[in-house]
Amino acid sequence: MSRLKEIHGPRAWVVVGVVGLSLALLPFFGLPAHLVPLFGKFLCFGIAALAMDLVWGYGGILSLGHGLFFALGGYGMGMYLMRSIEGEGVYRSALPDFMVFLDWKQLPWYWHGFEHFGFAVAMAVLVPGVLALVFGWFAFRSRIRGVYFSIVTQALTYAATLLFFQNAAGFGGNNGLTDFKRILGWPLHDPGTRAALYVASAIALVATYILCRYVVTSRLGRVLTAVRDAELKTRFCGYESTHYKLFVWTLSAMLCGLAGALYVPQVGIINPSEMQPANSIEMAIWVAVGGRGSLVGAVIGAWIVAGGKSWLTNTIPSAWLYVLGGLFVVVTLFLPRGLVGLIPKLRLALAAVLRRRAGPAV
Repeated sequence: MSRLKEIHGPRAWVVVGVVGLSLALLPFFGLPAHLVPLFGKFLCFGIAALAMDLVWGYGGILSLGHGLFFALGGYGMGMYLMRSIEGEGVYRSALPDFMVFLDWKQLPWYWHGFEHFGFAVAMAVLVPGVLALVFGWFAFRSRIRGVYFSIVTQALTYAATLLFFQNAAGFGGNNGLTDFKRILGWPLHDPGTRAALYVASAIALVATYILCRYVVTSRLGRVLTAVRDAELKTRFCGYESTHYKLFVWTLSAMLCGLAGALYVPQVGIINPSEMQPANSIEMAIWVAVGGRGSLVGAVIGAWIVAGGKSWLTNTIPSAWLYVLGGLFVVVTLFLPRGLVGLIPKLRLALAAVLRRRAGPAV
């Protein structure tokens, strides 16, 4: 199946630069302060959508577990934010409040090091990457693919959700991590800090797009799409498909972790609900709606679906799940290439209208 092509050449970099600059400067040119965190969330969703499209649209690997990688990145940043306010909680203890409440006597070993911002960011990216690498190594070497791979990733996500829901796991249980106050010494509720987090998310989104575009347009990307379309033939030609799939799978997980790390300080909470399989399915819907196999389409789909969810859950909360399910059915049946796939059809229709208006050539 042919895919929509991204813009190539110098024009592409001009477009990326203009769009990126416009996004980064949006809070300083009329965006209301209360909408800055919301739009920052959308930027993080755009990064996650690019990661999902990289592995599904170009690698042909439908993952229903990317919500886990997103949440792990969020927990990495949340642990840093909790440690940055040691001694300032309700109990004035060096331990987080939830640990004091549960009568923990000392900080678990896996919390050490998260008092440093750089370490926390590294862990937010590396932990999802290592988990994806180990999981993918066993799954791809076992030739698990298609719907079976999707089911296994969903099972992995569900197992992790059950683990993090337990108080004994040391991650806040059902309530998760919250009550954050500052990041790098700056108050999180300060408008300047929120604007800075938004700008960081915009820069990360543009950098992620550039990285993904480089991957899919490189020789590696061409082999990856060949594996997607005809894996057996690609292996027959001498390319070890397991290596290519494992690379893009691991990179995608790390990008999701980065998105989660940027997401948490802007929403102020991270809990196991972010890992639930429904969130991973929603990521797949972002890509399907925007256009699988189109990086720009993935971002657009994430923004449209996330924006619709934000509006509907505030106006008609009970309608959102029905709208989401209906949207997925409509896109699957009538828009297999997503909303971006409408652009060539609209161009052809517009050209036909213009030709009719111009009349027959003399």
